[in-house]
Amino acid sequence: MHGPASPGWLLVALCAATGAYCLLRMRSGVEEQRSAAGGEALMGFGMAAMAVPPAVFTPPGWAWPVYAAVFGAAALRALWSARAGAHHLHHLVGAGAMVYMAAVMAGTPAHAHGHGHGHGGAGVPLLTGVLLAYFTAYVLLAGARLLPAAAAGGAAVAWGDRPEVARACRLSMGIGMLAMLLTM
Repeated sequence: MHGPASPGWLLVALCAATGAYCLLRMRSGVEEQRSAAGGEALMGFGMAAMAVPPAVFTPPGWAWPVYAAVFGAAALRALWSARAGAHHLHHLVGAGAMVYMAAVMAGTPAHAHGHGHGHGGAGVPLLTGVLLAYFTAYVLLAGARLLPAAAAGGAAVAWGDRPEVARACRLSMGIGMLAMLLTM
């Protein structure tokens, strides 16, 4: 999950900014904006914390099980919420990916973090490959959804209620997840 310092800091900034915007969306007057924003804020800040370059901060051994527990709880919440809509299935996959990465990092010696040796050099494990394929498809689809649609005139929409900005945040978190998975 940890790679070179400069891209690591860019990933931290991207994910933290996304998490902050998602916190703003939690105050939205639009119910569908609020419903997903909390989980997305957690993902953004969690990804930012996990992406801090190890030269600056190497988490203690107990941190990885804590990450796994927090995102395991988020996965259970997403599973429960999936009854209401398919978007929560993406939250389930994202939270599950965070649990997986935390578990891999917990099992990796501290000196190997940041060197991509979390899997013993036997190639890309099946689950990592499946997650890479999923998030690649998600990023491509999310990027295509950002293409301009026909202008739908009407009343001004509050900054935190703009669906295209929320889509851009989801796209950036998908790209961040890809980056984190690639460094495993």
